[in-house]
Amino acid sequence: MYDLIIIGGGASGMSAAIYAARYNLKTLIISKEVGGVLNEAHKVGNWPGSKEISGLDLMTRFKEHVDSLNIDYIEADVQKTEKKKGQFIITANGKQLESKTIILAFGLRRNKLNIEGEDKFAGKGVSYCYTCDAPFYRNKIVGVVGGSDSAALAALLLAQYAKKVFIIYRGDGLRAEPINKGLVEKNKNIELITKTNIIEVKGDKALTTAMLDKPYKGSKELNIEGLFIEIGSTPSTVLAEQLGVKRDQNGFIIVNKEKKTNVDGVYAAGDATDTVMRQVITAAADGAIAAMAAFHFMKEDKVEKY
Repeated sequence: MYDLIIIGGGASGMSAAIYAARYNLKTLIISKEVGGVLNEAHKVGNWPGSKEISGLDLMTRFKEHVDSLNIDYIEADVQKTEKKKGQFIITANGKQLESKTIILAFGLRRNKLNIEGEDKFAGKGVSYCYTCDAPFYRNKIVGVVGGSDSAALAALLLAQYAKKVFIIYRGDGLRAEPINKGLVEKNKNIELITKTNIIEVKGDKALTTAMLDKPYKGSKELNIEGLFIEIGSTPSTVLAEQLGVKRDQNGFIIVNKEKKTNVDGVYAAGDATDTVMRQVITAAADGAIAAMAAFHFMKEDKVEKY
């Protein structure tokens, strides 16, 4: 029987485990992959104490810290979560594990284009985090895929660094809020390509070319050094649904300031929650808060009732 099982091995999950160890909680992390989506960030320039570090290297440091505390870690998929008689039963790879509390820290699944070359150049020109990687494309030519607010915001930020930003969108025009759409249209560094899809990305050691499904200025080849995919993210809902955890209209887990859900003993942290900012620093903070709240819950010393 564990005091705490954390589902997810990204920044929020590993931070929660580190803090749980400080509270002497018997803790287990279950995650299919160490690091999660942050592994895809080519460079992170906003983690305090590191001017520049790759997402993979940063998550490796997190994991080394976790390992130094002798926290149990299982690389596995979680198939089922249920609550019985005040305890939680988690089924991972066919094995049942029991815990007094749970932290859901499984993050988001970035929506992908699912085109040839996308996985090959992930972290080598293909990015899913413009706030992480924009500063590393100074004076370069980049593309943004998408037509919503996230695509517009990505293009506006990238335009502060890159010498040229293309927005490639399959629709007739941007669906962003009027203010953001207007800012994009006024920006001389941004050019919109509509009714067009990227069907492949190419390069050698790094991305150099995006292949279009229709000619743009006479060519189906668009020379770019970076491609930012902003077509949304999907929170994993299955495990939350199994536990009866409430989510908002977009599927994000609703938590209070202690990261508590509507289900006693269940906490959530990181990108899968209804947070206002999805960055590694906020995910790490969420994990720390959730671990503290789980500790108080088991001690029946609740700071706040949900």
